[in-house]
Amino acid sequence: MWSPIKKQIWQWRGILITAPSVGIFVFILRLSGLLQMLELAALDQMFLLRPPESIDSRIVIVEINESDVQKLGKRGNWPLPDGLLSKILENIKQQKPSAIGLDLYRDLPVGSGYDSLVKVFESTPNLIGVQKVAESDDSSAVAPPPSLKKIGQVGANDFPLDGDGKVRRNLLYLADKSEENVFSFAFKLAYLYLSDRSIDVGQTDNFLVKTGKVIYPLFKGNDGGYIRAEDQGYQVIINYRHSRQDFQRISIIDVLENRIPKDLLKGRIVLIGSTAESLKDLFYTPYSSSILTAPKRMAGVVIHAHAISQILSATVDNRPLIKTWHKPQEWLWISLWALIGATLRWQQRYSGTSKSKSLLPLISLLLAGCSLIGISYLAFLAGWWIPIVPSLITLIGSGIAVTAYVARTAGSIRKTFGRYLTDEVVANLLENPEGLKLGGERKKITILTSDLRGFTATAERLSAEEVIKIINLYLGYMADIITQYQGTIDEFMGDGILVLFGAPITRKDDGTRAIACAVAMQLAMADVNEKIQQMGLPKLEMGIGINTAEVVVGNIGSEKRTKYGIIGSQVNLTYRIESYTVGGQIFVSESTINETGAVVKIIGQKEVQAKGVTKPIKIYEIGGITGEYNLYLTQEAEIFWQLPAAIPLQYAILDGKDVDSTVRKGNLVKLSTKGAQICHDSAENPVVLQPFTNLKLNFFLHDTAATSEDTYAKVLDKTAEPNSFYICFTNIPPAVAAQFHSMR
Repeated sequence: MWSPIKKQIWQWRGILITAPSVGIFVFILRLSGLLQMLELAALDQMFLLRPPESIDSRIVIVEINESDVQKLGKRGNWPLPDGLLSKILENIKQQKPSAIGLDLYRDLPVGSGYDSLVKVFESTPNLIGVQKVAESDDSSAVAPPPSLKKIGQVGANDFPLDGDGKVRRNLLYLADKSEENVFSFAFKLAYLYLSDRSIDVGQTDNFLVKTGKVIYPLFKGNDGGYIRAEDQGYQVIINYRHSRQDFQRISIIDVLENRIPKDLLKGRIVLIGSTAESLKDLFYTPYSSSILTAPKRMAGVVIHAHAISQILSATVDNRPLIKTWHKPQEWLWISLWALIGATLRWQQRYSGTSKSKSLLPLISLLLAGCSLIGISYLAFLAGWWIPIVPSLITLIGSGIAVTAYVARTAGSIRKTFGRYLTDEVVANLLENPEGLKLGGERKKITILTSDLRGFTATAERLSAEEVIKIINLYLGYMADIITQYQGTIDEFMGDGILVLFGAPITRKDDGTRAIACAVAMQLAMADVNEKIQQMGLPKLEMGIGINTAEVVVGNIGSEKRTKYGIIGSQVNLTYRIESYTVGGQIFVSESTINETGAVVKIIGQKEVQAKGVTKPIKIYEIGGITGEYNLYLTQEAEIFWQLPAAIPLQYAILDGKDVDSTVRKGNLVKLSTKGAQICHDSAENPVVLQPFTNLKLNFFLHDTAATSEDTYAKVLDKTAEPNSFYICFTNIPPAVAAQFHSMR
């Protein structure tokens, strides 16, 4: 039972890991308040994108615009004196409006005519004045008109401001300093209008405000996209109608001069207030969020009109209020989009291997994001403010998280492959569908092989741990250099390396880079040996062979196991060329020299008869490379010194891994730091050893019949006296090396 469950978990591991992780991260981000401004900005865009609604004809604004201020000022009637204000109110009363809202502070007399204004106040039961209740660091409370206060015809004109200074909420009532509730200016005017039409206004059993059948949700500090917002009083989110052509307007000058269209104000709510820029009664609203134009502010009297219209429209026209979900519903919604994003990306995690499908993850996430925005917009039209920013972040974030998880998993695969292949080959195998198919192609490439001289014999004297430590250190240095020169490591074979230049990607300078890489590898052996000797282990020497030829390169193997590699006789020839080297040498074929030209420094040339090749071939010893690489091997003159007494020895020829059964005798007569001269009796040893012949030697060091440990060497292509030849040691046992050192 557990096994199928584990299998399912593994199949969906990317979703199970990323979706909750991203969801929790966004929850923390949201609770910290960092997303609040983004969520409020998204709400503003919903208002801006919503189709404009018809003008609410139940409300008329008597505005004091900039032109009115100028005209009144020229007449010496600004600030508007109480006498003129009383005349304006009398002219409005003649049309019998349902309610009159005076959004002008009249806590103190202004100019002449105060008594007449008080009489109008006392004789107009449907007139509501204003007071400012709330206080802050930069604003103070403003008292209401005393006469209106006595008869309870005053409302609070305060607006709760968000962190960005915008008005998105309105008050139905709030408490003053004496802890008495003061109804808002907009609510009291709406109350008069609804009561005039016998529509009930009251409270529910839960003390929620109710008009007709509409119950107003009490705003709390964490509703919608808000986090710890101030929620004193009874607040509701304003459902604005639109920013332009919102309400009917008439100039206060026209009202003063009684140029009021017939029945314009009859049965309506009339608001009197300033819209002039100079009077500074302007606020930022959701409609101030235009991207392409400067933000426009809305007059306070117009915002009151929107708040009144919201109450009337909801009660009479069933226009929706702005409502929010409970927090568990919001968290569930956000989590759902995290799951959607993770699932879409996880299901298409391998689509990148096809060019035609490489854009599918991006397109699917884009479509999902558009769906989220579309659903949120439709919900907003229905009166619901649902989380869009955190949902969008979880959708995109979970998709990115799955991508990162897949990339990390692929990175592990790349790292495993990368020990043998460059990133280019791994990309070719993993990112191109044809790169995984069996088969190959014939192409011209440059092949580099390297091998440590005598390391097999050295490894026999070391522990397995020491051998692995040396090999890993050596291969690590070499792999970095090969990658630097854009070579493809086809294979590590013990201490040997097979490198391709020109596969899978062919470049014009493949041969040149191969030689530059070989020189850099030989130069890096100094650093390798420094670290090895610090560990108390014997130093290493490496030989390198390079050949340029046409081979078959591609994916070799079966459907279950495939290896990127090369096939052809030229591969074997490269190994043969490398076998002629001693430690520190680089031999290249004539075909490689033809490819590279004069930038290569040649310090030697030989003609050899390679095994498996019918004709002799020319090989060239490389001393460095000029041009952009400018790399050179250190050339040390080898000095042989005469031994005081010859050291008897016996030697046998090595043919590959086999040791010739014929044992020959000779004497070691000269020594150098890396080699020696051996004399032999031509009568006993008539066979002339050819250059590059590999030998196994044993010395009689202590005038006894016992021989030393096996020493390995290669015959040099160096002219010697008759009945003698020169060798280069490829591996010397520590005891033999110590004995030789004492003879210097």
